[in-house]
Amino acid sequence: MDMIKVQNVEKHFGEQTVLRDVSFEVKEKEIFGLLGPSGSGKTTLINILTNQFEPDGGTATLEASSFETGLMLDEDGLYPRLNCLENLDVFCRIYGIPTNSSMEALVDVGLEDAAKKAVTSLSKGMRQRLALARAILHRPKILFLDEPTSALDPTTADGMRELIEELRQKGATIFLTTHNMDEAVQLCDTVAMLHKGEIVEYGDPLEICNRHNSMRTVPDLGAVFVKMTGEELK
Repeated sequence: MDMIKVQNVEKHFGEQTVLRDVSFEVKEKEIFGLLGPSGSGKTTLINILTNQFEPDGGTATLEASSFETGLMLDEDGLYPRLNCLENLDVFCRIYGIPTNSSMEALVDVGLEDAAKKAVTSLSKGMRQRLALARAILHRPKILFLDEPTSALDPTTADGMRELIEELRQKGATIFLTTHNMDEAVQLCDTVAMLHKGEIVEYGDPLEICNRHNSMRTVPDLGAVFVKMTGEELK
């Protein structure tokens, strides 16, 4: 079953074409990775999928309502004067769900012992986990994660990737952006590589690497991107 279906999507800002004829599908319980350099159209595409922008052409459909989607952005938007539990309680009231969901979400991301800690006292990794807890608070069917491991140390990033895989095992369909090539191979069932608003590669990340790497060495999607477009994926 396709949980996300994008067909021939176009987006323009004035005379600038940001997305051109973009098409792909994301199946139920799949982890889908969107890769591309800054300015390639990744954020615009997420904004279209989350109903913040309307496409100028084509269609983008989700097999989930707005309430059944979760979103974790690069800017976490947490309330610094509140503790972890209070931050989530605010969103429980917004969603109209029981406040005991807050502690359940903290347990899911391993922050139950930090429930009473103020956001200002949290490490970067703990803030990322709290932002993820907020995104899954209402048990969404589809979860959008914008570079969820950026700026994390290797150990914390590994923990975040384990959490993402656990969420998939619990039934979530996950759409993530990443600049980490190893992460794409490790986590994603399918990736799309976006360059100047167009998808230049789409499929299994390891198969893509092998097609472009005659030496069959350690997969490096960054090298694949340079070979195909002449531009580095940072």
